[in-house]
Amino acid sequence: MDKTYKPSAIEQSWYQEWEQKGYFKPYQEGLDGDGYSIMIPPPNVTGSLHMGHAFQHTIQDALTRYKRMQGQKALWQVGTDHAGIATQMVVERKLAAENQPDRHELGREKFLEKVWEWKEQSGGTITSQMRRLGNSVDWETERFTMDDGFYKAVQEVFIRLYKDGLIYRGKRLVNWDPKLHTAISDLEVENKDKKGHMWHLRYPLADGLKTSEGKDYIVVATTRPETMLGDTGVAVNPEDPRYKDLIGKDIVLPLVDRRIPIVGDEHADMDKGTGAVKVTPAHDFNDYEVGKRCSLPMINIFTFNADVRDVPQVFNTDGSVNEDVKASIPEKYRGMERFAARKAIVADFEAAGLLDEIKDHDLTVPYGDRGGVVIEPMLTDQWYVDAKTLAKPAIEAVENGDIQFVPKNYENMYFSWMRDIQDWCISRQLWWGHRIPAWYDEEGNVYVGHDEAEVRAANKLADDVELVQDEDVLDTWFSSALWTFGTLGWPNLDDPEVAKRMLDFHPTDVLVTGFDIIFFWVARMIMMTMHFIKDDDGKPQVPFKTVYVTGLIRDEVGQKMSKSKGNVLDPLDMIDGISLDDLMEKRTGNMMQPQLAEKIGKRTKKEFPEGIAPHGTDALRFTLAAMASTGRDINWDMKRLEGYRNFCNKLWNASRYVMLSVAGEEAVENADGGLIEITDAMKAACGVNGEDAALSLADRWIISRLQRAESEVRRHMDQYRFDMAAQTLYEFIWNEYCDWYLELSKPVLWDENATEEEKRGTRGTLVRVLEAILRLAHPIIPFITESIWHQVKDLAGKSGDTIMLAAYPEPQEALIDEGAEADIEWLQNVITAVRNIRAEKNIAPGFELELLFKNGGDEDFRRAEENQAFLMKLAKLNKLTWLNEGDEEPMSVTQLVGDMEVLVPMAGFIDKDAEVARLAKSIEKLGKELERVQNKLGNPGFVDKAPEAVIEKEKEKAAGFERDIAKLNDQIEKIKAL
Repeated sequence: MDKTYKPSAIEQSWYQEWEQKGYFKPYQEGLDGDGYSIMIPPPNVTGSLHMGHAFQHTIQDALTRYKRMQGQKALWQVGTDHAGIATQMVVERKLAAENQPDRHELGREKFLEKVWEWKEQSGGTITSQMRRLGNSVDWETERFTMDDGFYKAVQEVFIRLYKDGLIYRGKRLVNWDPKLHTAISDLEVENKDKKGHMWHLRYPLADGLKTSEGKDYIVVATTRPETMLGDTGVAVNPEDPRYKDLIGKDIVLPLVDRRIPIVGDEHADMDKGTGAVKVTPAHDFNDYEVGKRCSLPMINIFTFNADVRDVPQVFNTDGSVNEDVKASIPEKYRGMERFAARKAIVADFEAAGLLDEIKDHDLTVPYGDRGGVVIEPMLTDQWYVDAKTLAKPAIEAVENGDIQFVPKNYENMYFSWMRDIQDWCISRQLWWGHRIPAWYDEEGNVYVGHDEAEVRAANKLADDVELVQDEDVLDTWFSSALWTFGTLGWPNLDDPEVAKRMLDFHPTDVLVTGFDIIFFWVARMIMMTMHFIKDDDGKPQVPFKTVYVTGLIRDEVGQKMSKSKGNVLDPLDMIDGISLDDLMEKRTGNMMQPQLAEKIGKRTKKEFPEGIAPHGTDALRFTLAAMASTGRDINWDMKRLEGYRNFCNKLWNASRYVMLSVAGEEAVENADGGLIEITDAMKAACGVNGEDAALSLADRWIISRLQRAESEVRRHMDQYRFDMAAQTLYEFIWNEYCDWYLELSKPVLWDENATEEEKRGTRGTLVRVLEAILRLAHPIIPFITESIWHQVKDLAGKSGDTIMLAAYPEPQEALIDEGAEADIEWLQNVITAVRNIRAEKNIAPGFELELLFKNGGDEDFRRAEENQAFLMKLAKLNKLTWLNEGDEEPMSVTQLVGDMEVLVPMAGFIDKDAEVARLAKSIEKLGKELERVQNKLGNPGFVDKAPEAVIEKEKEKAAGFERDIAKLNDQIEKIKAL
């Protein structure tokens, strides 16, 4: 073994061996238990590893390794998502940077060829990074949401849902990205707080009407004046006395000169603003709902670029064309960009005397997270899933406990979304993605099928009927909703291999994910899976039995990590290290804002003046596990990472001590960093072949403590308390095995009078407990445990090619020795007491002390007699004496162990003059306090007026000071006599 722990020297070589030898496969020799499966939340193919990935992957890998070591057929299914918008943008930017034709010049087919080329060349960044984390995923069955098999599953689901009447096409309001020209989901909308304005506009009443206040207009307040071109009503609260008599009357829409009705709707808040709100159903989500309730027409005034249309589009609430409303747009606004139109319209209102006032207003403005422009609510034709119907069994699955959330409180978030669910827009106006399997004839009739030939045959269409496939693709969340069963080969259940994998691994056991996608992904997986996957009795299957919800990883002060804050940490930098210059370049290199780059640069230099040192994968994984309190956000702490790097180093050094104790220094040094050759003599020295051995008290204690640690770690792993599992491992390995047991082994191994049986017992315990520790910790720290295990397994009587397939430790109650635990606890307390005295009196660790025991009971006496060798060695003593009643007690420093006093005589290590001077100062201070109290008691004014209880208290103080002064004087005399 190398003298020093070097993670970079072991990690990648072990991972390559694991992968090459197929140890990640669920089907292999020795794994004959039940199936266990986790489906990785598929990262975007465009992505790279971030701390959130590292956190969740550590948890998933720990669970997978844990179950695999228990003999289960453990599948951690790996794959990536095609990331529709993100990937299309990456390739479009690449084409622009290389001065190649853009996608419109290339056409759809050629552009998609470019996307696939990029995917093959650059789309595997995150999977290569996952290997650095030690992820034991089944690479042989890696899936991609656009591969042929998965595409068949997506097609099949769409077609069946359409035939079941659960998918339909309709015109509804969606989040529209005017830059990318596509609908986007709420998850792809980034709400930003902005300073803006609230414009109060006067809308004249028609037919000479007046309000209850005598005004011939109603004032409406809006943050988007430009949308007034599409207003189809003004809403007031039905209970508002100012306006309720006007409900059903009209106003004349300024600038447009179109009559629109005043409607009663509770959306209008009497106590907010003017109490009247303009209603633009085609360009505001709240207005859209008001429009539906009040049967108002919908007027679309914007193009897909978010410019003002030349001719508006008018629709009924059901999306059909409205031919009754004659809407038009004044010529001067036609073709204007939306924000330019805003300025022009506000100016025209002011010129017409209809601008009541402008107020500063804090806004929440929606931006597309990819396109970076303000989102426009837009009426478009889209495909929708009837989510309400699919949600019903999905809600029941959580209500009846078929699916458990950890922590349980996230069920409330799930229920609140699901019980108020809206139909799901699943179409996107992109080229990269699963193209919708629908065709249209010239009359607009729609036909759904696997391909055009099937559509023609099924609908008996003549060859001269022209069909055009829908241009849209499906939302990526639609395909990822099929992840738990689509990755296993569904719908090809006639294939015996697919049928077996579905039987063994579905439902999956646990999903590890963040709270932010409970609705977007978790809920949709539940809905889709329960609709399509049934057991032999026809009961819907759930996609997973447990949803383990993680928190977010934040920076050290609790801020969310973001590039704009300059606080992002790359897990690979934690593993491999990075210089300050490279870290600065990574954080600020591409920033277009010099001031922000300077600010981030200063922060980076302050936080990491010397860059980030390498810590290794195991230290990172242990840190993440140790911080994984269920459901809570994590504030990253570099000091904890450093601490767990030291923990790994401690385990390495302990293992080296064990090998030195068994194999000897010459064999360890001659190994030159490689594996030590284990001889028959070494095995015999550890009792591998049943040689006689005698266990010391320390041996029996550490074996007993190991059983408790094994039980605790298993319990915590089963309950998803990775933080508690890590804490148990840390305390047992660092405190009990390394700090105490290794020291307790030395008096036996180094004692010339100890028998070979006693030494064999201790050597055997050293290696057997270490080997069990390695298996116990392997799921969390796989690399260091694999590396050391190959060195000690033969000495511990174990065999196998990898620790990954070794049995996970099971506690044996018969090996729990409460007597040994109590005796060692007593021993630890005595040794700790002596060490505390050394620290208090600044006594050198190697200076041998005399130790006195006083007031102990029979058990104390027995333990002291039986463990004298341990005490003398570990407490660094030259003499151990019991004080009997009546014996003169020398001047000593004292600590208590239960009722027993542990005394260290001060003679021999104390600086007499310094100690006398220190005590004299204390006497002087006490004397002043005594004088102050005596003066008070001698003052007639105090004694005559103070209550008796107060006077008595002061007398007690005086007596106490006198007593303490006498004790200190007595100590001074004793010290002088030393």
